[in-house]
Formats: sequence, structure tokens, C-alpha cells
Amino acid sequence: MEDGKPVWAPHPTDGFQLGTIVDIGSDSLTIEPLKQRGKTFLAPINQVFPAEDDVNKHVEDNCSLMYLNEATLLNNVRVRYSKDKIYTFVANILIAVNPYYDIPKLYSPETIKQYHGRSLGTLPPHVYAIADKSYRDMKVLKMSQSIIVSGESGAGKTENTKFVLRYLTTSYGTGQDIDERIVEANPLLEAFGNAKTVRNNNSSRFGKFVEIHFNGKNAVVGGFVSHYLLEKSRICRQGPDERNYHIFYRLCAGASEDIRQKFHLSSPDTFRYLNRGCTRFFANKDTDKEILQNRKSPEYLKSGPLKDPLLDDQGDFNRMCVAMKKIGLDDTEKLDLFRVVAGVLNLGNIDFEEAGSTSGGCTIKNQSSQTLENCAELLGLEEEDLRVSLTTRVMLTTAGGAKGTVIKVPLKVEQANNARDALAKAIYSRLFDHVVTRVNQCFPFDSSANFIGVLDIAGFEYFEHNSFEQFCINYCNEKLQQFFNERILKEEQELYQREGLGVNEVHYVDNQDCIDLVEAKLVGILDILDEENRLPQPSDQHFAETVHNKHKGHFRLTVPRKSKLAVHRNVRDDEGFIVRHFAGAVCYETTKFVEKNNDALHMSLECLVSESKDRFVRELFENSNNSKDVKQKAGKLSFISVGNKFKTQLNTLLEKLRSTGSSFIRCIKPNLKMISHQFEGAQILSQLQCSGMVSVLDLMQGGFPSRAPFHELYNMYQKYMPPKLTRLDPRLFCKALFKALGLNQNDYKFGLTRVFFRPGKFAEFDQIMKSDPDHLAELVKKVNKWLICSRWKKVQWCALSVIKLKNKILYRMSACIKMQKTVRMWLCRRKHKPRIDGLIKVRKLKKRMDRFNEVVAGLKEGKQEMSRQVQELDASIDALMIKIKATVMSRMEMDHEHQALVTRSEQLLTSMQNKKKEEEERERLKRIQEEMERERARREEEEQRRKQEEEDRRLKAEMEQKRKQEEEERKRREEEERRIQVGMEMEQQLEAEREEDAARQTVLEQERRDRELAMRIAQSEAELIPEEVQMDAGLRSNGTSGVPSSPERAAAGGTPKSLTMEEMAKEMTELLSRGPQVQANKAAAGAKKYELSKWKYAELRDAINTSCDIELLAACREEFHRRLKVYHAWKSKNKKRNTETEQRAPKSVTDYGRAPPVKKASQQNPAPPIPARHHEVAMNRQQRYFRIPFIRPGDQYKDPQNKKKGWWYAHFDGPWIARQMELHPDKHPILLVAGKDDMEMCELSLEETGLTRKRGAEILPRQFEEIWERCGGVQYLRGAIESRQARPTYATAMLQSMFK
Repeated sequence: MEDGKPVWAPHPTDGFQLGTIVDIGSDSLTIEPLKQRGKTFLAPINQVFPAEDDVNKHVEDNCSLMYLNEATLLNNVRVRYSKDKIYTFVANILIAVNPYYDIPKLYSPETIKQYHGRSLGTLPPHVYAIADKSYRDMKVLKMSQSIIVSGESGAGKTENTKFVLRYLTTSYGTGQDIDERIVEANPLLEAFGNAKTVRNNNSSRFGKFVEIHFNGKNAVVGGFVSHYLLEKSRICRQGPDERNYHIFYRLCAGASEDIRQKFHLSSPDTFRYLNRGCTRFFANKDTDKEILQNRKSPEYLKSGPLKDPLLDDQGDFNRMCVAMKKIGLDDTEKLDLFRVVAGVLNLGNIDFEEAGSTSGGCTIKNQSSQTLENCAELLGLEEEDLRVSLTTRVMLTTAGGAKGTVIKVPLKVEQANNARDALAKAIYSRLFDHVVTRVNQCFPFDSSANFIGVLDIAGFEYFEHNSFEQFCINYCNEKLQQFFNERILKEEQELYQREGLGVNEVHYVDNQDCIDLVEAKLVGILDILDEENRLPQPSDQHFAETVHNKHKGHFRLTVPRKSKLAVHRNVRDDEGFIVRHFAGAVCYETTKFVEKNNDALHMSLECLVSESKDRFVRELFENSNNSKDVKQKAGKLSFISVGNKFKTQLNTLLEKLRSTGSSFIRCIKPNLKMISHQFEGAQILSQLQCSGMVSVLDLMQGGFPSRAPFHELYNMYQKYMPPKLTRLDPRLFCKALFKALGLNQNDYKFGLTRVFFRPGKFAEFDQIMKSDPDHLAELVKKVNKWLICSRWKKVQWCALSVIKLKNKILYRMSACIKMQKTVRMWLCRRKHKPRIDGLIKVRKLKKRMDRFNEVVAGLKEGKQEMSRQVQELDASIDALMIKIKATVMSRMEMDHEHQALVTRSEQLLTSMQNKKKEEEERERLKRIQEEMERERARREEEEQRRKQEEEDRRLKAEMEQKRKQEEEERKRREEEERRIQVGMEMEQQLEAEREEDAARQTVLEQERRDRELAMRIAQSEAELIPEEVQMDAGLRSNGTSGVPSSPERAAAGGTPKSLTMEEMAKEMTELLSRGPQVQANKAAAGAKKYELSKWKYAELRDAINTSCDIELLAACREEFHRRLKVYHAWKSKNKKRNTETEQRAPKSVTDYGRAPPVKKASQQNPAPPIPARHHEVAMNRQQRYFRIPFIRPGDQYKDPQNKKKGWWYAHFDGPWIARQMELHPDKHPILLVAGKDDMEMCELSLEETGLTRKRGAEILPRQFEEIWERCGGVQYLRGAIESRQARPTYATAMLQSMFK
């Protein structure tokens, strides 16, 4: 991009165009064309190639260019084509572009002489150079050669094949007429096997492999032609602007008048097999006048003749007759060929119509009666027999009647037309086989040393509609492309590796999977087609469906609707398939596939022509009759697979190609219009890519296309050297030449058996060697100088070798001493080997004694006896070892004593193992007994656990019942208090009314009444005190007064308006006297008994821990917990901001304790609650246990889902808490005991916590104690007791009694 050098970039029509790089993308380049300055386009980076400095420069061998890529190859071919140089080398492969006109002196006899015996590269590229190279390779290597001519239809394959044959027969023929026969055979084969197509006026519709055989003296002695896959469908039908085979038109145009009348010939438009295509003749100005008017079709008269410089139907007919004579065909045989051709044309004009009878058959039209007669005459058949065979078919019965009965089945019109066309194809194909056979008979040979074969077969084809013929042709090209890859690329790389050149490997696309898709056994397309033909009712649709089903997901096969062409996307899946060939994807329409794959006729038709009166026609079908199965049923269509036959022929051909050396000619079609001097770059580039030329360039860029064995170079140049140099061996001779010439070592490489040259360098070497004598003399001096230097180096190497030899002798002498020493050692070892072996075996037995000691150590009974026996055995082994060392014993004696010890040790080991087994058996029985005991204990434990669970359930039920009773009692008391509160409100209302009434009275009267009321209330309270002392303890513990019974409540609350104000006041006074006021006075009296407000905290705690006075103890506890409440309230009020409240009990417990009390009778003088000590005395220190969920405030926000919920356990000793536990996930348990941890424990009484009213909160003592013990509570409580920090509770008493 910096230096502005031009590059080749893709172009849709020219293939590549020159431009400069203006920008670089991630995977593309921005190109500015040189012809369109200012315009740019993007091109993939892998499709842009550097250009030569001079783009108009051309070279004969493309490998000589500085840059080897497909763009420079296309440009080189373009420049040479513009200068009428149609041949170009790519290494040893020849590219031939069809010029579509005669280039002067390109194929003249003088040109043939120029290339005679010249090496490849010494003259401009030519088809003659390839032919001469093949001959020289055959002569030098003593191996047959093949020349593969390939390319598209119209690329010039047939013409290049003719030039190769002409060169070989002219240059190396014997001068006899056999050389001329080989050349003249081509016009005859072209007449019967070539036709005009839309792509080529002289397209070979068959493949042929022409072999030129040579004798031991390398002279031409004969030839042989093999043919492949004649396109038989063209006989009956052609496409628009296409013609049938040339012979039909040449016979109509050039036959004499008597032949025309005798064979009933006319213009092409009168024959069904010709008038559906192009009916014009090829002619020039002169021959156009010679053709009679009655032989020209209306299309010919309207549009004129077809023009082609190489074709002329009338002139070619005359040349064909001359060629027939030259190759040995007489006039009789020539007329026989013409008569059969005319018979095929007349056969196609027979028409059929539906029969009027009820049989459903058909008959021949009356207008075709004369045609039927003419056809029967030309083919030597009976007219009636031909009529019957075309309209019926014969069947032989095998059941249901007399065996062998002949039944004639009438044919429908369509079936009759198919039978007529099948007969025409069979006659013409056998006629073509006969022509090839006669051609081969014209140049026979007795013996052959080698041959040069030229393969000319149809190239890769793809049309708008592709059928069975294109499928077979493209399959053949797949095989040939694989052979090209193997021979040119694969074998080239293998040769480099074998010769040790170290050239980089070139990767190419292997098309073996496509070949397997076609020819694989059972699942290949050809085998599937054969299986379809064998079905009773084969169909093309079923065949296509089977192909798709067998190869679902195959990379090379797909359905037509995925085609890039709209015309193929309209084809249904059961009407075709697409195959991705090496050259591109082709859509094949399977219509007529089944029919075209069958090369057999109905027996009725085949028998008819095989019994013809005409000997020539009869001989055409003799081979098929001889090979036919005699057991085949008459009337049943036999099956002869065309595809399988072609596959067999193709494999035979490839085996022959692989056994020969090979050269390749790649023919290129420059344009689709078949005109001269028009170069369509994109189409030619596609042909070059499909022919493998790009892969060859990649290989040649780092390879050595020219090579020569050492002995061949020696033989070529020894005549130029003096005798002193010719005495050298071939390898040294070649090295001396190359060193003397001073060639660049990068231009050549020495392999193991040959020397390899870079492209174009061998020609330079040959030119230097064959230069003037003065230069050669100078070269000899350089060779002599190099030889002197080389020999001096050899002398140095010889001296070094002598020194090495001396060292080797010294080494061998030391080796001899070592060998003697080793032999002596071996003799000594052989003498003492038995004793050594015996000693080794006894030592092995000695090592086994450790095992005996282990077994003895494991015994429990009889250990001493066994130990004694082991010691005796050990002593015997030691005695035997001393005996072997001291005396000379034979091997037998040592083996005998060793065996005795082995037997003794085995017996001892067996006895010990038996004892061990007995002990193990006893141990096993003992373990079983223990297991049974454990099982019994487990059952007892389970039974005990079951009973415990039942007892727990019973206790829980009782606790739940008790809780429900307490809940009902509480509700009843609350109801009574509510009624009292209602009464108090009513009394307040009455009081307000009385105050309002008494307002009018004097102040003195009001004071008198108040004193009297106070005296009355005091007197009533004094009277009720003894009764209240005896009230139920449960009522006092709840701090509520007794309530009236239901009737009293109903009377009090139900009829308040029926009483007078005085009566209502009196009644409410009585209720208050029995209610909270009494309790308050009593509590106050009790509180006055012990004045604890001035006691210190420590004094209260000591009194609780040491006092034996129950009332004092209860009062101290009440005061102690009251002070705790006050402290915690003060602490909570004065906590730091943003500090979490320290929580000593679950929030539900503390919230319950802080709940506002129910309004009492009088808000001015609320009754004080009953002190907790009354509860304690009443409850008699009842032990109760509770468990509720607990989440600390700090964890509440970390775990909003409450997945890590904790538990709060409490043990209440009477009304106050004695032990407290907190269990949280992922945390250590928190254990607290009264006395030691008062500040951290719940300060509320049992009644204030509300735990007794929580359903399921109370648990069994056993459950609490298990958790307490598991969390280490016993050790914690014991430590508190020992440090005298624990308050005396039920738990401490139980723990102290347990330790005592």
C-alpha cells in the first residue's frame, strides 16, 4: 500500500482486475481500480494477489513468474492468448486454450520435426512437447505412458488428441499404412460418436482411450481404442439448437442419389429422430451449392447453413468414405453401416394409434405402413413380424395352464413408442460398438513392449436440465480429478519426502466422499439405482426418495429446493437431487434415470432382430444372444445396468492409468460463443480452479517440478566430457558438473536418486551444457579443479579414517580381554550354578519365616507350641544352608532336601492356618452373641423410649389441658373485671349526677356526708379482711379480685336504670369493697411489714441467697426484680443513639410485660397489684419450663426470611426465672443462671411474661434438661455453685444432690 504497487483483485467478468490498495480492513482490502480512478470496492484479503512489475510480460512456463498465484496465471494465459500463443506450461502440465480458428503453421510437419527429441522447456509450449516427453519417458523408464486430455465441452480435447496421435505416428511410426490408419480412424469415430451441442459444434458424446503400442525398438506397431458411455438418449431426442450424431446428417447431405433412394433417405426435417432439434447442415459457400435442394430442410432454407471452420457435412461424408477405405472397410461393409443408419431413421417415423377393439392395445397408423415396410427392408426383417413385435410383447406362462403357453400382450401407444425408441437405441449402440471393433481390427499388433495412451473423455458438464448422462460423465470426472490429485499433488509430495527434500506440504480438497456417494456398495447412488431397476414396478420418484433417505445430512448431497438457481428450486424432492462435485453443485433430474440405466430389450424385440435375414444386422446382436441367460423368461425385460457397466470400465481405466506414467493437458474454453479472440476471464478462471491448476501452483511455488535421475544426466552429457571425467560414477559426475557451473544451490536439490530443479532452471542448465566448445573447455577446467579439491578432502578423510581404525583396533583388544573374562566367569558360574540356585531357593524359604512369625503372633491359643515348631524349622533351614556352603552337593540332593523343608513348612503353615480359622470362628460366634445382646438392649431401649414418648405425650396433653383451664379462668376474670369497670363507669355517672344535685346544697352538708361515707367504707373493709385471707391462691396470684357470679353480673349490668341512685351507689360500694381495694390495702399492709426500700442491692441478693424466712425471701425477690426492671428501663431510656437495645428475652415476652394494664374501678385511686411473693407462697415453688422462637435484633435485618431462627429456653422456679438459654444457628449457645447472670436474664415474673398463655410454649422438664446438658449447662451451673455465685433454686438443689 505504501509503494503503490498494483495488485490483482476479483472482477465478476474478467476474473481479476488491476488496482491499488488504499485501505486495510479486518478481513478485506479496499481496492481502487487502475482503470476507474476514484472508485473503490472491497475485496476479501485471500482473493487479492500481488501483480508482476510488467503485467504485459508473458512467460512460457507460469512457474517462471516471480509471483505464483491464480491471478498471475490467468493474466499470463490472457496475454499469451492475445498473441495467438494458446499453449502455456504450469511445470509439466500443459494448458491449451481453444483458438476457434486455424493458426498458421502451428501444427505443420516442420513444427513436428522441431519438437522431435527435445526436452521439455527447451522450445515453446506445445501439445507436441507433451507427446514427445511421454515418448522419451517411455523409452528411458521402460514404462507405458498416459496423456489425460480433459476440459469442458468445446475446449478442444478431441483436436488435441488428434494432434498427439498424429505427432506420435509421424515422428516414431514405421512408415507403413498402419500409421495412417490410426490417424484416419478418428474421422470415422467422430462421425458416429460426435454431435453438435449448444456448447460445442463437434462435441464427443462418448469417451475414448486410444492406445498407441510400440515394440522393443520403440516404433509404432499398432493401436487399440476403448470407448465409454455413448449418449444413447440423443438418438431419439435432442435439445433445441442441438443435433443428433453427425452420421445422420452427413448421410442425408452427402450420399449419392442411388444410395438415397435405396435407403429411403430425405431431408432431416422428415425424420422424427432429427426434426425435434436443429435440422441444418454444416456447410461453407462451396458445399452449400453442391447440396441438392430436396435434401435441405425448411429451417436450412430460411436460416442458411451452420458455420464452423472444421465441420462440413458433405465434405466430411466424402472424407469419411476415404477414411473407411484407408482403414480397410470395403464398399459392402460401408453400405451395411449406411443401411443400418437409415434403418434407425426410418424406424423413428413409425407412428401408433389406439386400437378400436376392447383389448386396449394399439396399431400402426396407415400413414406409417410404407415406413414400416422400408424399415423392415433396411433391417432385413419381416414386415408383419416387425409390426407384431412393436405392438405386442410375448409372455410365457409358468402356472395356471399348460407350461410354455405363449401369450401376446398388447401394448398401449406410449409403451409402443418406448419399445420403438429402445429398439433404435439398441441397434445404434451395437452399430457403434461394431465400428469401434472394426477400427481396432484395422491396426492389429502381435506383441507390444509399451504403449502411450491418450484419454479423451467428456469434461465436467452442467446444464439447465441434467440427466443420467451428465451424472455418469461428472462421476467420471470426479474419479479423474482424484487421480490428478494423487498423481500430481500427492505423489509429488511423497516423492519429495522419499528423496529427503523437505518441501512444505500442500493441502487439497479430497473428493473421496463424493466418489463414495456415487459408487459405494449398497448405499451408493448407482447401487440404489440398480436395486430400483430390479423392483417389479420401478419408478424414478421412488429412486429419488431412496437416495435422499439413505444420505440424510450428507455434505455432498442435498434437495433441489436448496439450489441457488430458481429453475432448480421448482423441482420437487422426489424428482431430483443436488450433488456437490469438485467443480460445483449440479442438480440432476431423475426423470428417465431408471429407463436409461437399463440396456436390455424385451426378448420379443431382441429375438426379432437377432433372427434378421440380413447377416450384418444379425451379427450385431450375436454377442448379446450368446451371453443371455437361457432361463430368462420370454417377454420379461431383463436388466443390464449401464451405470454398473460404466463403473467397471472406469475402474479398469483408472487401474491402467495408475500403472503408467502420466502427463496432463488441460483444455480451456475461452468463451461461450465459440468465437475467436474473445477472452472471458471469469469463466476461464473457474475452469482453471476446477482443473486443479491453483493447487499445482501452490505446490510448484515451493517445489521442484523438473527432475532427472543421476544416470540419465550422466548419459546425456558424458559425450561432451573428456574420458577422465566420464569414468566418474553418475552421482559424483553430477555433483562435479553443478559445482563447476556454480549454480545457485536454491535452484536445485540433490535427492537420493535424482536431482531436482526449480521451475525453468533445467532448461538453463541444458543450454549451458550444450553451449560453444570454448565455454565447455573452461567448464572442464573448473570440473578438474573441483575434483582436485574434492580428492584432497578425501585424502584428509582417509587419514582421519586410519586414525579411527587404530582407535578401533585398541578398542577391540580391550573388548577381547573383556570377552575372555566373561567366558571364565561363565565357566565358573556353570560349575557352581546348582549350589547357587539351591542356596537361593533355601534363602527364599528362609524369608518365608517372617510370615510364619506373623501368623504365630496372631494366635491366642497354643502360641508356645507353634513358636517352638517354627524355631525348629528355622534351625533346619540354617543347617541346610551351612551344608550347601560347606560341601559339594548335587542338584538332586539339594532339591530333595529343599522339597522336604518346603513340605514341612507347608504342613506347619496349614496347621497354624487351621488354628487361626478356629480362633476366628470362635471370635465370630462371640461377635454374633454380642450383636444379639446389643440388639436386645436396643429393643429394650426402644421400648423404654416408646414408653417415655407416651408419657411425654400424656404430660404435654395435661399441660395443654391445664393451659386451656388457666386461659378460661383468665378470660372469666377479665370478663368480671370488665363488668366491674362498666359498673364503676355507671357509678361515676351517678356520682356526677349526685354532685350536680348536691351542688345546690351547702359545703358543710357535703362534708358531713363524705365523712359518713368514708367511715362506712372503712368499716366494710375491716369486716372483709378475714374472708379475703382464705380466698383461693390462684385468684391472688393473678392480682384480681373475686367477681360476682353470673346471675349477679347479669343483675348488675342488665338493669341499671330500674334502680335508684342510692341503691346503685350502695351496690357498687359493696362490689368495690370486695374487689381491688381490699387487695390493695392488704398488699400495703404486707409491704409495711418489711421496709426494703432502703436496702442495698447486695443486701437483697445476700438475703435471697441465705434467708430461710419464706415471706422475707419472697419480699426480697420481689424488690430485687422490681429494681432490675427499673434499672433496665433506665438503661434502655439512656442508651446511645444508633445502638441496638440489649435484649434479655424474646420481644413477645418483653412486650407483654410492658402492655398497659386494664383500667380499674377508679382511675384516681388504682388498686396496687398483689405482690409476687403471694404467688410464690401459693404456688409452692412450682417448676415450669418454656421454649419460644427468638431472633436477636441484630440478626433480624441480616436474615429477613427468618431462615436462621433461634430458640429461647427458660426455667421458672416459682414466679421467677432460674435458668435461661439462647440457641442460635452458627453461634455458641448462651447459658444464664439466676444469681450469676441476673443482669442478662429476664427480669419479669412468669405472669408478666405471658408464657403460660402461649400455646405450645411450655415443654417437659426432660426436654429442657436434655438441651441444657447438651449445651454444657451442667458444667456451667456447677461452676457457678462452686464460686458461690448461683442463687439457691430448684436446679442448684438437684445438681448438689446428684453430685453427693
